Amino acid sequence: MVVYLDVIWALNLFFDSLLLYLTAILLKRSIRLWRLLAGGFIGSLIILLSFTPLYAYSSHPISKLFCSILMVLATFGYKRWRYFIKGLMTLYVSTFLIGGALIGAHYFIQFNSELTTKVLLSGVRGFGDPISWVFVLIGFPIAWHFSKKNMESMEMTKIQFEQIVQVTLKINDEIFVLKGLVDSGNQLYDPLSKLPVMFVSIKNRLDETCDPIKKMAMDPEPLLMGNEEFPSEWQNRMRIVPCKVVGQEHQLIVALKPDSILIEKSGEKILCEKGLVSFTMQQLSADDAFQCIVHPKMLTGPKQQDEKVKVS
Repeated sequence: MVVYLDVIWALNLFFDSLLLYLTAILLKRSIRLWRLLAGGFIGSLIILLSFTPLYAYSSHPISKLFCSILMVLATFGYKRWRYFIKGLMTLYVSTFLIGGALIGAHYFIQFNSELTTKVLLSGVRGFGDPISWVFVLIGFPIAWHFSKKNMESMEMTKIQFEQIVQVTLKINDEIFVLKGLVDSGNQLYDPLSKLPVMFVSIKNRLDETCDPIKKMAMDPEPLLMGNEEFPSEWQNRMRIVPCKVVGQEHQLIVALKPDSILIEKSGEKILCEKGLVSFTMQQLSADDAFQCIVHPKMLTGPKQQDEKVKVS
């Protein structure tokens, strides 16, 4: 059978370059195109050596390790030992990730090798195993794309998880224990008292929420217009805060001053001595990963262990 070495080499050059590009994406490193192609070219040399008397040496694991080291050095250079090792390990993670996806997809689909060979052999003779090459040509870009997307999604989940805190609110006899997302984009303050405002969703907590808070969250308009009166113990806590949202220049929201706000992050308890809470029926997280949006200013309070401290 005739083997078209140039086609096999070009495909390996392309695949190795894509693996290095995926590695650069995962490491958040900017690279030049010529360095990327240089690294891919070094990796593809294994294929060329496989057709020489050096075949026995080129297939040895030590030779493959040495080749991957040269690929990383050519693509990313050498700045320090940790920088180099991180690049090398990430290259292997990318390779195993793509390879595992292809192997898993192959065994999941379970090609009929005899039938596929009969259909494709006449058209692709000379390019190696028709099943494997056709499958790799189609599957590799798909696996690369989904691996990239999944890694980005995992990274966003990790970033979001690092910003998740536990919030304990106490208002009159109401106690809320919530998961909160610290959002640096939340810069809402009460213009009069300069207190930061936290948003809390009660959409999935209606059964355990008192009527005054439910009315504020469901329909704050009567309260803002003065058409409805609330008990005095709630009225003394109310603040009307102007805010801006997308599509509306000015909007008013109702906020409450709680008895206490305690935030727990990384095992430390932080007392927010000054803050307001606005309740809403809007679900803040599609997967319910958090139920409130915490103002970053609220994390600047003193660290303490006693939760029974009033908010000033």
